[in-house]
Amino acid sequence: MSITEIETYGVERIPDADRTAGPFDLFRVAFGGANTFATCVLGAFPILFGLSFWQGLAATVLGLVVGALILAPLSLFGPLNGTNNAVSSSAHLGVHGRVVGSFLSLLTAIAFFSISVWSSGDALVGGAHRLVGLPDGDLSYGVAYAIFAVLVLVVCVYGFRFMLFVNKIAVAAASLLFVLGVFAFAGDFDPSYPGTLAAGDPLFWPSFIGAALIVLSNPVSFGAFLGDWSRYIPASTPRSRVMAAAFLSQIATILPFFFGLATASIIAAKAAEYVDPAAPNYVGGLLAISPAWYFVPVCLIALIGGMSTGTTSLYGTGLDFSSVFTRFSRVQATVFIGTLSIVFIFVGRFAANLTASISTFATLIITCTAPWMVIMVLGYVTRRGWYDPDALQVFNRRQRGGRYWFTHGWNWRGLSAWLVAAGAALMFVNLPGQFVGPLGDLAGGVDVSLPLGLAVAAVLYLTLLVLFPEPREVYGPEGPRLVRSADTPILPIVDAAESMA
Repeated sequence: MSITEIETYGVERIPDADRTAGPFDLFRVAFGGANTFATCVLGAFPILFGLSFWQGLAATVLGLVVGALILAPLSLFGPLNGTNNAVSSSAHLGVHGRVVGSFLSLLTAIAFFSISVWSSGDALVGGAHRLVGLPDGDLSYGVAYAIFAVLVLVVCVYGFRFMLFVNKIAVAAASLLFVLGVFAFAGDFDPSYPGTLAAGDPLFWPSFIGAALIVLSNPVSFGAFLGDWSRYIPASTPRSRVMAAAFLSQIATILPFFFGLATASIIAAKAAEYVDPAAPNYVGGLLAISPAWYFVPVCLIALIGGMSTGTTSLYGTGLDFSSVFTRFSRVQATVFIGTLSIVFIFVGRFAANLTASISTFATLIITCTAPWMVIMVLGYVTRRGWYDPDALQVFNRRQRGGRYWFTHGWNWRGLSAWLVAAGAALMFVNLPGQFVGPLGDLAGGVDVSLPLGLAVAAVLYLTLLVLFPEPREVYGPEGPRLVRSADTPILPIVDAAESMA
């Protein structure tokens, strides 16, 4: 299929003949979606939290490695089932319960699409203002946001092949521009930057863990989307190669994270007003410390990065919306959701001033997504990686029955584990000045929401599978791993109208 040919596939299983992508394509799309200014902003948080450069680097590496390990198994569902991860979740949450994954990915995509457009638009306008004196009023920002949003929408309408083409260029170009930053900031960078926390400060560990969790949230944010891209990889591709591509795509984001961390330490030393935790302005600080010749690379990073993150977010949004509201084709759903997202971007930025709140919202959505990812991974392990692709499509074809029908289309085991884990995690969220859950202060100021959500989901889901075994038929020919099964009869797949007759 040509890159200029509009993709017609929705969430139905991609035919084997059209699954011509490889693990390296998955690497490029996943890395390209994170190789942006938005990731640099996340990389600045260790400095905002008062850590030294080396402490911040340690927190960054820890968060990246753990997050990449959690994310990597989510790449396997696409090649296996030829569809996105939300549809694959039918196997563990039920034919109807899979809407949880669609809803989570929908909210995450809109949030990250907004963040990418705002951060890239701000950098582009700020760089142009410093470079050629472009007025930095609301009109300039509005035009920049509109350009980004419309370009992203056009790419997403054309679909996966066009998005892959854009990311091929974006990965190389953005990486080169970040490397140029070594020459731009080498004279000002001091790796011995001490941070603002005194030795033995009781806030050190809350700050260190908080910084690591913010970094970890970036790989986790891709969990619901990974199948959108890996579904074009043939099922015969070795699983180790697919997982390695997903893992390395996140490890490679050390480049923008390091850029953000290093430049934030320079900003803290030379223009501290831009890293005030009460009102941080990383983009403004970056422009304040940049040499004049680096303004053009800053603008290019903004343009390229906005395109990469925006396309990976919005493409998945349209795909998931079409999977829930099956009357919409992928193109119709993409245009509809894209238009709503653009309206939200303008209203949120100029009318409601939601630019700070949306990052908090994104964090809370990721907190709810992490337990869903654990259930998917443990479900994969207990099923020995065996799935029935035809039974996964029951919801999309408006049918009833099949291996994953469970109780009227809902698998209360997976749903209960997710609800309890997500609810517990939200109660322990601690984002000072933004959102603190009812139990957020119990861990001495440390935000333990993500690890708690992961642990509760793992323990509760496995416990429910042992105490209340699933039907033997969902496990395939080799039977279950780690858990038991029950001889529960499976309803045949029938059309909805026929089942009501």
